[in-house]
Amino acid sequence: MVAPVTTGVGGADRASPGPGPGRSWLAWLVVVPFLAYVGTFLVYPTALVLAGSFQGSDGSFTLDNLADLTRGVYLQAFLRSVELSAITALLGAVLGALLSWAVAAGEPEGPLRRVVVAGAGVLAQFGGVPLAFAFLATIGFQGFVTQFLRDSFGVDLFATGAWLFELPGLTLVYTFFQIPLMVIVFLPALDGLRPQWREAVDSLGGSSWTYWRHVGGPILLPAFLGAALLLFANAFSAYATAAALVSQGSPIVPLQIRGFLTGEVLLGQENLGKALGLGMVVVVGVAMGLYALLQRRFARWQR
Repeated sequence: MVAPVTTGVGGADRASPGPGPGRSWLAWLVVVPFLAYVGTFLVYPTALVLAGSFQGSDGSFTLDNLADLTRGVYLQAFLRSVELSAITALLGAVLGALLSWAVAAGEPEGPLRRVVVAGAGVLAQFGGVPLAFAFLATIGFQGFVTQFLRDSFGVDLFATGAWLFELPGLTLVYTFFQIPLMVIVFLPALDGLRPQWREAVDSLGGSSWTYWRHVGGPILLPAFLGAALLLFANAFSAYATAAALVSQGSPIVPLQIRGFLTGEVLLGQENLGKALGLGMVVVVGVAMGLYALLQRRFARWQR
């Protein structure tokens, strides 16, 4: 028979203190404001969007709002939003991964890493009206780069049309904040690669290509795909930058929702705008669900 091991002074058993009533109330006191904030600004608006998507202009139950999303300009808006999000997510993921690899290959506490990480943290949040104004002042019709190229080299950036205010312009502007976001998300995955894995490949006579083909690549693939999905959701739900840059027309879903909720021409069709919002919630929810699954798979290698 094995005697129980005792701990503490004099061999007396000392049980770890459990969460008492005082700690429980203190925990709830801290959590309640956060739950109230989430309920007010996330749960309640989502419930309103969900309920309004199935209501007609007279308040009766209908599926016409959802049926309208599968045809006409609304379907085209969803397709353009998906195209914009997919292209910028791919560009941001590839370019951001290359930048992350360059940073991870340097000194862990070197100046390059500090500058890139700090810059990525700032630029990833640099969006909305300031970002749109920055591009207008730089490469807009009267931007200083546009005027410099026109006056010095005779190159007109807008010779083919006002591309900056259309889907190509949105692609360029969105990629600007997608790359630093990829750096923030993907750099920890590169830091998680253990040096012992590379040393094992080298000791067996493998090359760098062998290491990335059979070890580093498969390990980083879930993290890379998960980060790309995060970038897709980020671009798909972005609104302020596109609203400040595109003054006429509604090429993507967020701008169409703005037209339904604030326009005077589409009075009585607010529920169709809510149906568009519900479609966005579904798309972003699917993307974030896949992101969570990929992150769980990548976490297995970090144990």
